Amino acid sequence: MSESEDPVPLPSRIASLVHAHFDALPTRSKPSIFPDGSREWIPMTGIVIVADGFIGAYSLNRRKYTFRESALYYNYIHRSGAKCLSASHIPHCRGLVLHDCHAEILAIRAFNHWLLTECHSLLAEEIIAKDNADSVCENRPISPFIRRREGKDHKIKTSTKWPPFELQPDIKIYMYCTCAPCGDASMELCMASQEDATPWEVMQEKASNPEESEGEMLDGRAHFSLLGVVRRKPARMDAESTRSKSCSDKLALRQVSSLLSCETSRLVAPTESAYLAGLILPEDEISQSGCERSFGESGRMKALAGRSWAGSSSTTPGGDTAGYRFRPFQVLSVSAEQIESQWRFSKMKRDSSSLSTDGSEKAKPAVVSKKNRPSNVSAIWTAAPSYSHTCAALVDTGSKSLPALNKTKTGLFENVINGGIVLLPLLRGGASSLSRAKLWGLARNVIQPSACHGPPGPLQEELSMSEVDRVDHGSLGIFQQHVLQSTTYDEFKRAIGGSTDPNQVRVDAMNDAKAVLKGWVPNSGDENWGLDVLIDPQKRKR
Repeated sequence: MSESEDPVPLPSRIASLVHAHFDALPTRSKPSIFPDGSREWIPMTGIVIVADGFIGAYSLNRRKYTFRESALYYNYIHRSGAKCLSASHIPHCRGLVLHDCHAEILAIRAFNHWLLTECHSLLAEEIIAKDNADSVCENRPISPFIRRREGKDHKIKTSTKWPPFELQPDIKIYMYCTCAPCGDASMELCMASQEDATPWEVMQEKASNPEESEGEMLDGRAHFSLLGVVRRKPARMDAESTRSKSCSDKLALRQVSSLLSCETSRLVAPTESAYLAGLILPEDEISQSGCERSFGESGRMKALAGRSWAGSSSTTPGGDTAGYRFRPFQVLSVSAEQIESQWRFSKMKRDSSSLSTDGSEKAKPAVVSKKNRPSNVSAIWTAAPSYSHTCAALVDTGSKSLPALNKTKTGLFENVINGGIVLLPLLRGGASSLSRAKLWGLARNVIQPSACHGPPGPLQEELSMSEVDRVDHGSLGIFQQHVLQSTTYDEFKRAIGGSTDPNQVRVDAMNDAKAVLKGWVPNSGDENWGLDVLIDPQKRKR
């Protein structure tokens, strides 16, 4: 049977795969179900890589699905209690606390963590291959996900090409979410969920230019009549405001900046494969008008249609064009019946069964079960890199507690309580692997293992630095020096400048996209710290 005749569409298979991995998580990583039948609810997001050219299968509910043209799936499963850090707490984080723990954002950060470990493991494997073979070209290790950018012969040689890696051109990346991303794409859904769906009236002083009023963004739950503008993540009505942009806004920006973070973009080029190919949502969580306005070429980002940024384009051996450009993704659906059968931790919605025949609410029963509430635990899981060589100095694999999910080896597994939102002092060892400090440290360790803090990883234990230097890391030159010599995170993020600096192109592209999105207020204040924050002055006794 051909792929086109397969009765199970690709979005449904991706959703099933994500749910299968979530179901395999231990109980402590899932929401609680209480004796009276009430339960905690969570949104969940999974990022799945679909790679062409492989034949594979997985089992689910005793049925076997065979993948043909899109055959090999690696998964990064994440869920969140949807927590965000208030603006006044940002300056106290010192790179150790996650600012935004919405599921979509954790998924993107975990994808970048996995990609850094994939680069690290491939570099380590290249060293071993070079030591064990006379011809590196014939025995060069191959990752199904990333490759060198030197040329068709794939030789490890001196090159001015920067960044040194790119994603394989035959892969596509999909994001599956159990609910619509907060912000502009879900405004119609928010209105429909109200008892009165009429758009709220807007205060006169904010009506002319609300997104710039008092230098603040619109709250995610307010001003439903104002569409197509940047919104901040909502919090409790009595809580201090955040400056975290909504998931709709962050995903819209990723259509220009790619899924690569500032750490990963130092090593991986922004080819088409680095952009999100599709966003998969339950059919009843899709507002066609909202998604088109938020993400589409004819929506709020139409000024960027067909746009690319000077100095960022180059053609790879496989024919893919590397460079920052506006690459809108598809919005795909899965049936409500599938979600109902596979996901029991969704938020309760208003149902017609709660209304009487005349439309008024029915009287509540005498005994009311405990109210459903959001979970405060975020579970983060990624697949292991292609090779076993990882940066152990900065990666907590969690392999002792969770060696595999559905026969897929674990690369990262951790539970974050309350979204990692805790007041200082914070133990260095307790910081999430997805925190700014840990990701920066991991990026440094990929480029030069001896530069990272903490105990030596397996690559450092096996090889001296002189041996590491035998493998060219892409002739990083001035860019390598910039990464390794930056003393603060602000310096690390800052572009060197000039037409040869890919980070400058990335900054320019993102600034142009933020200007088009309207009302983007920086969530700044957590940049002036160095990697010494990862050194715990009070080391625990072994």
